[in-house]
Amino acid sequence: RPLERQSPDVRAALRLGAHQVLHLRVPPHAAVSESVALVGAGRARASGFVNAILRRLVRDGPPREVDPVLEPRRWLTTSGSLPAWLADRWLERLGPETAVARARALAEEPPTFFRANPRVADALARAEAAGLAPRPAAVPGAWEAAAGRIADLARDGVLYPQDQGSQLVAHLAATPGTLLDACAAPGGKSTLLDDLLGPSVRVISAEPSSRRLRTLANLVRRWGAPHVLVVGADALRPPYRGSSFDGVLLDAPCSGLGTIARHPDLRWRLSAADLPPLAERQAAMLASLAPLVKPGGLLVYAVCSVEPEENEGVLAPFLARHPEFAPEALPSWARPFAEGPYVSMRPEAHPGDAFFAARLRRA
Repeated sequence: RPLERQSPDVRAALRLGAHQVLHLRVPPHAAVSESVALVGAGRARASGFVNAILRRLVRDGPPREVDPVLEPRRWLTTSGSLPAWLADRWLERLGPETAVARARALAEEPPTFFRANPRVADALARAEAAGLAPRPAAVPGAWEAAAGRIADLARDGVLYPQDQGSQLVAHLAATPGTLLDACAAPGGKSTLLDDLLGPSVRVISAEPSSRRLRTLANLVRRWGAPHVLVVGADALRPPYRGSSFDGVLLDAPCSGLGTIARHPDLRWRLSAADLPPLAERQAAMLASLAPLVKPGGLLVYAVCSVEPEENEGVLAPFLARHPEFAPEALPSWARPFAEGPYVSMRPEAHPGDAFFAARLRRA
């Protein structure tokens, strides 16, 4: 059977064994026997398959490098490490050159972006002392760490690791008044809104999951964000009256396919069939939250996905049903990330996670 039709444990054993053979100083016979043992006793066919494949790899070495120009699909599913459904999807939508560029970008180690706590006067000096060698990113207030470890300073509330795309989304939602961050955990955008607006804002930071709510509350406390109120609430059933908020931010649960560089397992856990239900849920959340925006207020929709079903596929029908909302012009510093009226941070063009974001104004 083709590899993609093998059971998950067989595929995992092959990947682990191949990594040991090709990249680690594990004796080849040990790598093969350990991988066969992973499949388990009593499965002669599966064990034999794993044994044969890995012994052939030991004997022949890695397969030849596929030319991405001549065989783009084969390159995407081998060197590009994409499942066939995603390779086919990107080839059809993007063309071979961009699909290969995207896969290459997502195979790179992602950059580390962060922001400094404005209440800690020497935050950037401490970042320098920790060896982070910070340099300004394209999004105002965002920094990229060229080296070093950020964990200790993050634990102490001095820095917060947050991708520049995530920071950009918070900037789009920044407007004085009462704001709802509808799917707020882990809290990076809520605390950044507090940093940006100070006493001119009250951020209602909502999250339905009790576990994620604790994570959110811990960050708000550690960061020292006095204008953020953490509440348990579901974006599909918001417990608020209509026209309650000057701004609503929905960073919706999504496929996360824009974060593959940071979460490489995602590509193997998702399938094309997962996208329509996610888009339906995103559309339902947007429809539930729209009435909460005051006339003249902002509604910001964002996902860390590059797939059209979760982007324009959600927004176009929403705008058709809600003519009172219209896209608003992006600030000048965000225009390098723009495609039409929306933000589209693509992995092959912009460092960090991919993001799609729309800034809508209610008439």
